[in-house]
Amino acid sequence: MSRRKSTYVTFSIATKLSVFACAALVGAAAFGAKKEPEKTETPSPNSKLVADIAVPFGLYPVKIEAISIVTGLPGTGSDPAPSPQRTALLDEMQTRGVTNPNAILASGKTSLVLVQGYLRPGIQKGDRFDVEIRVQSQSETTSLRGGYLMETRLQEMAVLGGSVREGKLLAKAEGDVLVDPTIDLKKEDPNKDRSAITRVMATRGRVLGGGVATKSRPMGLVIIPDYRSVATASRIENAINRRFHTYDNGMKIGVAKAKTDQYVELIVHPRYKDNIARYAQVVRAVALSETAAERMDRIKRLKEEIYNPETAAVAALQLEALGPDGTPILFEAIKSPDVETRFYAAEALAYLDKHEAAEPLGQIARDEPAFRVYALTALSSMQDVAAYDELRKMLASPSAETRYGAFRALWTMNRNDGFVAGEQLGDQFHYHVLDVAGPEMVHVTRSRLSEVTLFGKNQRFNLPVSVNAGPEIMINSTDTGEIAVSKFSVRQSDQKRTVSTRVDDVIRAVVELGGSYPDVVQALQEAKATNALASRFEVDSMPEAGRTYERVAANANGVRQAAAVEVTAASPTPELYAKKVVSYDTKGLKLGRSAEDDEAAKEKAKAEAEKKKSIFSKWFKRDKEEDE
Repeated sequence: MSRRKSTYVTFSIATKLSVFACAALVGAAAFGAKKEPEKTETPSPNSKLVADIAVPFGLYPVKIEAISIVTGLPGTGSDPAPSPQRTALLDEMQTRGVTNPNAILASGKTSLVLVQGYLRPGIQKGDRFDVEIRVQSQSETTSLRGGYLMETRLQEMAVLGGSVREGKLLAKAEGDVLVDPTIDLKKEDPNKDRSAITRVMATRGRVLGGGVATKSRPMGLVIIPDYRSVATASRIENAINRRFHTYDNGMKIGVAKAKTDQYVELIVHPRYKDNIARYAQVVRAVALSETAAERMDRIKRLKEEIYNPETAAVAALQLEALGPDGTPILFEAIKSPDVETRFYAAEALAYLDKHEAAEPLGQIARDEPAFRVYALTALSSMQDVAAYDELRKMLASPSAETRYGAFRALWTMNRNDGFVAGEQLGDQFHYHVLDVAGPEMVHVTRSRLSEVTLFGKNQRFNLPVSVNAGPEIMINSTDTGEIAVSKFSVRQSDQKRTVSTRVDDVIRAVVELGGSYPDVVQALQEAKATNALASRFEVDSMPEAGRTYERVAANANGVRQAAAVEVTAASPTPELYAKKVVSYDTKGLKLGRSAEDDEAAKEKAKAEAEKKKSIFSKWFKRDKEEDE
């Protein structure tokens, strides 16, 4: 049995949970939080928006760590030195019925590793996330390339009264380890510092999408102390549910539920699943209560503010929270010559699923890098053919991040759409071959999920070519103008496939011979480095938040009035294109208090241990037989 057939082994190890910040006491419904949020201002006696009396809960990522084991290494592993980590690993192996666990750890095919992942805000049960792994600082392991992270149970852990208490199971992780394919330990580097960095990087890697959440993270609103009451919680629930609803088994339900006199739980609305921070802001911009006259006055004020670049973001968000009452102003604002006004209005309309938003967002995504990530995310949230058409146009863009960003938005919009659906190649990674115009490009990922995307279906390798795809597969050109993909393994007889020079054919041959995602990425990267791949090669080429835009003050006739000022978009950072997890904030949109504290200490309960001793023991027995 190959190492990739051992994916069913469960490896339960104690983990450590880091909570970045704490929120208010929200009762058992919110994991037993204890610490109250800090007050940042005195509440207004005439509070009208949810933001005036409640702060968001659950907008910080939760860091989880574990001790685990990587297997299948080609002799680059090591026997871990005595340490608490080694002791924990041995105890777990013995609990699983493994005989002579010390001999297993001493094998060059295994290595003790530290596993780290982040549960993003709003993550739901079954959602995937990346995990990062590394060896201990004094480890003698030289490389994790070719390794496989055994299935690892990730649990909460806290030190209470001088002893370690385990909590609830939060996630599981396993999969092929992706190490930077450019690292070559066989080549001597005269630069000692660079050589040391290379050795360190060889012992670090990622398992893309290898983590699976076993529990949904709650999010909600914590009512500030001066307003806490059952009646206030009920008012917030009713106000939000008048604006937002979703469906559960075909039944229409509100997204808000008052759990206690101080906590209102929120269901993530599907349209905001990739922009949780914006969802929290829109919810907090909902009016608790206002008369028809008060609403008209507020709409009149927002109509003025939407055309002021300094207030346009907040105005657009409040108009979005108004729902249908806010759309007439937004429809007019997308015609503005000012880019910021046009963008913020179109972004709000996109989350209201209005097709009029598609064209201005498409133009801004192509032409304005500072707003691109937000525009593409907004387009992905729409269920309208106009948004689909705009994204399809961008697949031929000369900009790598624009065309890949458009592809990811299309796949997020409808991953079953035949044009972008692709396939799960060899049960190893997502594979997409797009028949599109524009420069030929190969794109691979090192975050979120394992994925290879070809922009142009007839891409070919230049000859001659000689590259590796992992430790066992070699790719070489032949005298007949074809490419031979060969596998040499001590456990199996030699295998060989002869294919054309098409990139698609070579990738499929590698996977057919048992190659993994890291193997394919290594081959593509080596081919590009040796000029055997003529196509553009990109890794995680995605639009980014935080870019600046030059705001130019002009009069009604468009005449420049003052020097340009560099500003960044005031929209919250979406999750769709995040390369690593960061905490969300609400700066720039002053709707009241932002979350000063979050995720309080959760209730501690020992997770029920899964009993898979026989499977665990059989796997190590099989590995020992292969060594012999």
